[in-house]
Amino acid sequence: MSEKILVTGGTGFTGRNLSLKLLEKGYEVRALVRKGSRYEDLEKSGCEIAFGDLANGSGIDAAARGVDVVYHIAAAFRVEGVAKKYFWDVNVEGTRKLLDASLRYHVRRFVHCSTVGVHGEIEHPPADETAPFRPGDHYQQSKLDGEKLALSYVKKGLGVVVFRPAGIFGPGDTRFLKLFKPVSKGTFYMIGKGKNLYHLTYIDDLVEGIVMCGEKEGIEGEAFILAGPAFCTVRELVRAIAKSLGRSVNIRSIPVGPVWAAAVACEVICRALRIEPPLFRRRLDFFLKDRAFDISKARRILGYEPRVSLNDGLLRTVEWYRAKNLII
Repeated sequence: MSEKILVTGGTGFTGRNLSLKLLEKGYEVRALVRKGSRYEDLEKSGCEIAFGDLANGSGIDAAARGVDVVYHIAAAFRVEGVAKKYFWDVNVEGTRKLLDASLRYHVRRFVHCSTVGVHGEIEHPPADETAPFRPGDHYQQSKLDGEKLALSYVKKGLGVVVFRPAGIFGPGDTRFLKLFKPVSKGTFYMIGKGKNLYHLTYIDDLVEGIVMCGEKEGIEGEAFILAGPAFCTVRELVRAIAKSLGRSVNIRSIPVGPVWAAAVACEVICRALRIEPPLFRRRLDFFLKDRAFDISKARRILGYEPRVSLNDGLLRTVEWYRAKNLII
């Protein structure tokens, strides 16, 4: 009899791909989704749908009952205009409720999604799992608090394993579309020199690594960085995107200072108006901070080996964007 799996955040980019992969491997999959989410494709693929909300704890107990493995992917992600408390309500207290339910129902393995963002800016890249924790904003701090909470349950007898993904991309993702669009038009405005490092993770490779975190025996209490086979500078990434689009791109550098000042002003004004700011300081981190990682531990212990190169992943993503008429 196959194990029964619970995937939280089942309608998100990572959660949806993970759920479909687990179904493909023969597992019974239950997806925890919020009411109003687009879950029909998951249901048609064979997922059992459970409704719940980590922010208020509704549906969590019922979702965890009778499952063998929990993949906790759901989180409050980076958004402005939301009270900081909400991030802790979801990423910490919601996680606590799910951990307690998992302990109560004797879940075998609890795989917790953290983020490489808990390490903040990397002083000596590439960073491994032992790098200092330096969260740079309330999202990253809430994810660090959630990760630490999850690992504390190992002492209570719950088989917790943590993974920290780097930037996730691939067909189905639109978060990086804001990079592809200006490049597709031939001009990219680079804030700063673009010499800082960035590390991407192709969705198929990430999902393989996540499943390994659930299947590998004897790794309770461990944390693993999951990232692609190589990192590059942001300037190199823009050039690679242009190549995947079959376009040339003119990169124009903009001084950091004026943009930073504009971001501060935008945050203040938009906060007073209670609207989402189009520009904010955390958005500038992509252009300013080194984010490069060493995946040796995942390779050695899990057998994780990302197969999709950056260039191949970008090509596949471009094909999907064009099929959806998101870029030309």
